[in-house]
Amino acid sequence: MSAKKTRYFCNVCGHITSRWLGRCAGCGEWNTYVEEVVVRGTSPRSTEAGGGNRPLPVTEVAPVEGERNSTGMAELDRVLGGGLVPGSLVLLGGDPGIGKSTLLLQVAGLVGAAGKKVLYVSGEESVRQIRLRADRLEISCPGLYAYAETDLQVIEEQVNLVDPALLVIDSIQTMYGPDITSAAGSVSQVRECTARLMRLAKERSLSIFVIGHVTKEGMIAGPRVMEHMVDVVLYFEGERNQSFRILRGVKNRFGSTNEIGIYEMSGYGLKEVINPSSFFLDEHAGRDVAGAVVVPVIEGTRPLLVEIQSLVCPTSFGVPRRMTAGVDHNRTALIIAVLEKRLGLMMGNCDAYVNVVGGVKIDEPAADLGVAAALTSSFRERVIDHHTCVMGELGLTGELRPVAALDKRIREAARLGFKRCIVPQQKGIPDNVSEVKIFEAKTLADAFDHMFV
Repeated sequence: MSAKKTRYFCNVCGHITSRWLGRCAGCGEWNTYVEEVVVRGTSPRSTEAGGGNRPLPVTEVAPVEGERNSTGMAELDRVLGGGLVPGSLVLLGGDPGIGKSTLLLQVAGLVGAAGKKVLYVSGEESVRQIRLRADRLEISCPGLYAYAETDLQVIEEQVNLVDPALLVIDSIQTMYGPDITSAAGSVSQVRECTARLMRLAKERSLSIFVIGHVTKEGMIAGPRVMEHMVDVVLYFEGERNQSFRILRGVKNRFGSTNEIGIYEMSGYGLKEVINPSSFFLDEHAGRDVAGAVVVPVIEGTRPLLVEIQSLVCPTSFGVPRRMTAGVDHNRTALIIAVLEKRLGLMMGNCDAYVNVVGGVKIDEPAADLGVAAALTSSFRERVIDHHTCVMGELGLTGELRPVAALDKRIREAARLGFKRCIVPQQKGIPDNVSEVKIFEAKTLADAFDHMFV
């Protein structure tokens, strides 16, 4: 005996209500409720679900045996925290056409080539299309199984037959469970399919990759509860007119979320960028132009050198424009205010544009000095030597504050041939880097005295 009822689900947070609301009572977003038919059955819960489970002292819980399994990609292993954990459910999101399916098919090929079985399930492509893409990526291994299906119950049966070490689902929005009457991609289906995949991963110690579509706001489509259910959430980022891609972890129950992996898209798939600093500085070498400076930033445990460019020019409007790409807009406005107040650089009648070359996004305050240097260089038409890199957090009184991992930043700059580093006065400045001359600055004015010579 079952009863059908109509409910309204929020596409963002999964909040349920019996009537339509303009604003979600759970997350506060507008126009996010969708109507779905919910079937409630009366079948009792199986008594075997618990399996005799009982609370145990943590000291009596059996330790996890076995190590992480490598995916065959060093960049992906770094973001995952060292490799795939058996029984983990990993959600990969990104813009359409960014390369999510390509990345996971390459991973499936590498794992299959290592002698393990991989089941690649696609709800958007036929097996012939998967074969065409595999041929283009030069993937040919008998351990990789391709399967086109959207019924999750049928997929579970095939998992029992193939017994893979890795399962790839492309994508979660195309999967459906026959027990739910709503269409594939609805809030109920996405949440139920995610729960069943999580249960499958834990019961079989099976590593599962799931691809998720994103909305126009850049969030993974479906309720946010889906991100809370999985073990790892990865975002694949990049611009379509750029060849590089960044794999960023935003949630990881087994490791850090500060690591990034960098790839370059080519005609034969994605290639790992082993030396990302030189990749982003190819055009900077040997150039002395106003408004450009190099800043060492830290992404996870990896130092990365990026170029910050600025253009300051007289405005033709009543209100000057402030535009940024790769750095925080409000932070840039704050730096401009400090430059005007502390150094007398009156930019009130000038447009200011700041860009991080290559599309990299910087969210750490250690790049403040780089943004200030690029703005000042363009405003004064003073060139910063291309062998100089700068770093430091800027305070409202014009002082420079210490930055973390200074030693890593300086050594990465020395490895790439930089001769001068301008850093805040702080402890831990290395004195055994003979290739780089280090200049310490207490204030922004002191840093500019060393910078513009």
